[in-house]
Amino acid sequence: MDEKIYLYLSQILDSINAIDNYLGEQRDFSSFQNSRMLRKAIEREIEVIGEATRRILDVQDDFPISNARQIIGTRNNIVHGYDKVDEAMIWSIILKHLPILKTEVESLLLKD
Repeated sequence: MDEKIYLYLSQILDSINAIDNYLGEQRDFSSFQNSRMLRKAIEREIEVIGEATRRILDVQDDFPISNARQIIGTRNNIVHGYDKVDEAMIWSIILKHLPILKTEVESLLLKD
């Protein structure tokens, strides 16, 4: 695996793990909504995930990450539409998509 891709995958995994740590065992949408600091921290980690994904595709445009374009699009929406971030969408990403991405990234890192 390309050294840069390995670095970017490691950054993605680090951000996913950080989000897991921020949330702890309690996965409560209301607590998420009511904590500006938590929301902003998670949004920042999702930005990092999106940017690292974009950089991976810059190195290898057919790299096997599911929904890579959507990940990048979400990052762009957060960065450029920061005043219109949908909390429910972010919560859905946390619950539905990050576990899948984490599994994929861990598998890719183990292949190297």
